Amino acid sequence: MKILLVDDEYELVSTLAERLSIRGIDADWATSGKDALAKLAETNYDLAVLDIKMPKLSGLELRKQIQTIQPNMRYIFMTGHGSAEDFFSASSEEGADAYLVKPVNIDDLITKIHESLARQALGASGPIEQ
Repeated sequence: MKILLVDDEYELVSTLAERLSIRGIDADWATSGKDALAKLAETNYDLAVLDIKMPKLSGLELRKQIQTIQPNMRYIFMTGHGSAEDFFSASSEEGADAYLVKPVNIDDLITKIHESLARQALGASGPIEQ
């Protein structure tokens, strides 16, 4: 499994990638939508973990662009500005599997990653039960 983490907070995204790697999950990271798109042009990912609110290109806007490059990718959204409205906005988009509020608990993230990829293998769509 190959994961792409995208968040404009360098410390958060690099630490999450490191912690996932320690747990055997191959994770790349980017701090902007532009950097994420460059990585996507070179590497196939199974799942993207996207910050909803980023400057210039939000996670939701980035997801739309990713779909043209890798249409079968799964998504988990995260934000420091958590609300039910944000989640329903994200999950109403096809392929949005889960929503996490920062600070992200690494065990919760790993659980959501495995659930999302298991649902993909089964051909399921829509958000994971929270």
